Amino acid sequence: MNTVKIIAIVLITAGALGLAYGGFTYTRSTQQTQVGPFSMTFKDRRTVAVPIWLGIGAVVMGAGLLLVPPRKG
Repeated sequence: MNTVKIIAIVLITAGALGLAYGGFTYTRSTQQTQVGPFSMTFKDRRTVAVPIWLGIGAVVMGAGLLLVPPRKG
């Protein structure tokens, strides 16, 4: 399997997941203060929304890479 086909499959998969879930959430830990042996750490949850046009664009670009015949030369 060549590199272009792998990239195309990754684009299609990422676009489909972006359309299905609409975004992803991650947790960021930040250390606010440390006094002696005590420290306070706060966890901040952030959500990143994936626009619909980006998911559709990734699927279309991946399909285009799969369907366009490779150039010889």
